[in-house]
Amino acid sequence: MYSSTFIFLKKQFDNEFYRLDEAIAEAARSIPGYLGEEVWENPQNGYVSTVYYWESLAALDLLIKHPKHIEAKAKQELWLDGYQVVISQVLKTYGDKPFGVLPATH
Repeated sequence: MYSSTFIFLKKQFDNEFYRLDEAIAEAARSIPGYLGEEVWENPQNGYVSTVYYWESLAALDLLIKHPKHIEAKAKQELWLDGYQVVISQVLKTYGDKPFGVLPATH
């Protein structure tokens, strides 16, 4: 399993941002190998983090190459005050109860 984490600082969002953001989320959910997603926001520093979970890097690559993702990446300076992407291999997930986002790996 893999995760792709998109961390960013908000600048100013408009209708086009929300349209593209939803189109990217819908595209991700339609890709075979999509496992789930989470969105986190830190009100103290303004960071937002969107995490997508994937069965494979090939599934993630389909989102990276999706036309809506490419369009949003080209326009990110309109809406974001910086971003970072972290792609990770998930070795294990565990806890005292599942939250419904990920399948258990243990």
